[in-house]
Order: sequence, then structure tokens, then C-alpha cells
Amino acid sequence: MVNVNGRVAIVTGGSRGIGAAIAKELAANGIKVAINYNSNSEAAEAVVQEIEQAGGEAFAAQANVSDSAQARVLVEETINKYGKLDILVNNAGITRDRTFRKITEEDWKSVIDVNLNSVYNMSTAALSHIQESDAGRIINISSIIGQAGGFGQTNYAAAKAGMIGFTKSLALELAKTGTTVNAICPGFIDTEMVQAIPDEIRAQIVAKVPARRFGLPEEIACGVLYLCQDGEYITGQQLNINGGLYM
Repeated sequence: MVNVNGRVAIVTGGSRGIGAAIAKELAANGIKVAINYNSNSEAAEAVVQEIEQAGGEAFAAQANVSDSAQARVLVEETINKYGKLDILVNNAGITRDRTFRKITEEDWKSVIDVNLNSVYNMSTAALSHIQESDAGRIINISSIIGQAGGFGQTNYAAAKAGMIGFTKSLALELAKTGTTVNAICPGFIDTEMVQAIPDEIRAQIVAKVPARRFGLPEEIACGVLYLCQDGEYITGQQLNINGGLYM
């Protein structure tokens, strides 16, 4: 088990939902966290305040990580504040769900940019710093939709599947250096995104989940911590946290 106390992490899309839960879980275990957000500064600062009140250390960092220049600034800002970087959690994501006949070019490009291109932007900006760590970790938050597809989600599925391919390939390249690269593939998690689904559709989804419930953001966060602490010999893998919905 790696002692994660004093490590430094960036969590993209860390102001709400799964990202906020990850940031809080890491901070609760002594990791200093840069909580990235794009536009909702109040939500990000609220997460920082909660972490600090619990005795942890964090700061909010604005950046549109689909932009390579802003991604580099985010990494530099974290290095300037904490002096190093051990862990990158690529969690930023959006949806623009429509059937393929109705999807627009903008719907396609925006989802690919935020969900997939940001992974490249952040990883290339952070890699040299992470490789200086004796326990470097890159953890990409993909999705069950990237594995099984989703109706009206060709853009989202393509991006999330791309994250899995990215994970496997980069893991091969970095394995000999000691830096691990893994993906977590959540199922349907009880976040704002899922809560916005009409009740009758939510009931249909839950009925298909063997565990008969939605997952919790905290359960994804525990998976991230596990890979940080116990994942020295785990790389290029997909950790499926989905209640048995996809096996």
C-alpha cells in the first residue's frame, strides 16, 4: 500500500457530482487537491470549504480543459502551489444526448472536446511531473456507455470508449516507469445528470441493474483512492463500478 498522505492530485470537473466526491475522498486521506472547474466557481469553492473544514487541503482552479493552453496553465498553477503532482484524475465531462439523425456537428465536437480531448490535454501537460513521482497515477473516469453504448449517445459513447483505448495504450508506454494508467467505468450513478432523467425512465434503468439501485458518487471515489493506494501492479485496466449492469 502506498502512503498517499502529502501527495498532490488534480481532479478535473471537480466541482460537483463524481468529481466532487473524488476530491473529498482524496483530501480526507491526506492528498492535496486542485479542484478544477470550468464555470461554476461557487460550487468549486464550496467543495474547497468542505475539505478545509474537515482538515484537508485544496484549492479551486478555473480552466476549460478542452483547451490545451488552459490545461497547461492548470498544471503549472498546481505545481506552483504544491511543488509537485502525483495524481491526475481526468473526470471532466458533458453530455449532448440526441439520436444520431438529430445530432449536430457542435453536439459532436463539444462532447469529444470536453470528454476525450481534455484527457490528452491534461495528460500531456502533467506527464513529466507525474513521472517524477514514485507513485504516479493517471485515472480516467470513463463510463459503462463507452463499453456497451447508449441510445442517443453516439458522441458520448465514442468519447468514453476513446478514453478506454487511450488508457490501455498509455499504460503500455508507461508501465516500465512505474506510472500507472487506469480507467474507471461507472454505471448509472446518482448525480444531477441521472436525477434529471424522468422518474419512469429512472425506474426502468434501476430494474435492469442487478444490484437494484443507482451507484453513489462516493463509491466511484473509493475506486479512485484504491487505485492510488493499492494500484502499484494495476495498469491498463477498466474498474467497472456498475452494480453488475455490465460484466
